[in-house]
Amino acid sequence: MSTSASNKIALFIDGANLYATAKTLGFDIDYKRLLKEFQGRGTLIRAFYYTAIIEDQEYSSIRPLIDWLDYNGYTVVTKATKEFIDASGRRKVKGNMDIELAVDAMELAEHIDQMVLFSGDGDFRSLVEAVQRRGVRVTVISTISSQPPMIADELRRQADIFTDLVELQSKIGRDPADRPPPREPRHHTPQFLQRSAAIAPRGGDDDFED
Repeated sequence: MSTSASNKIALFIDGANLYATAKTLGFDIDYKRLLKEFQGRGTLIRAFYYTAIIEDQEYSSIRPLIDWLDYNGYTVVTKATKEFIDASGRRKVKGNMDIELAVDAMELAEHIDQMVLFSGDGDFRSLVEAVQRRGVRVTVISTISSQPPMIADELRRQADIFTDLVELQSKIGRDPADRPPPREPRHHTPQFLQRSAAIAPRGGDDDFED
């Protein structure tokens, strides 16, 4: 077994998938701690973060995170999402980063010993298999602690190592005390916010389409 220093690692983070998984488990990811955790496991060659951004949106809530990641050791790969109306008249957002992630993983495979994939998407099973054929060990990080599990069974079986995100919570979770305090006291909601909160549930119809 090689020493950890010669263990060359690359992280591939499916941003939307990791966000949804952490949210389901009830915690926030501290991306600085996440980087540190894997730097301690070997030589971190690259940490990719993939996310779709809604086109024509003046301000995206994800923008501050993307900017921070960009300046703090991550390689951020973004793509504009496409909005469309499906057959039943529902507004859907199409923003799939699978191809971008797969291309980068295949290109990097010959330079790394270990690939760490943060996703539960079963579409990645064939990618994992292809990377393994090039002699790379693949760790998949998602969760089976939710109902239903966030990871597809076929992806979990294909991985060399499956790590439940719950097990990493103490190492890469954000301390709730670090959260910025709410701008307004909880009990006082400004009038315009009360109105938009009442309207908000309509947005529950929007869903990401693979």
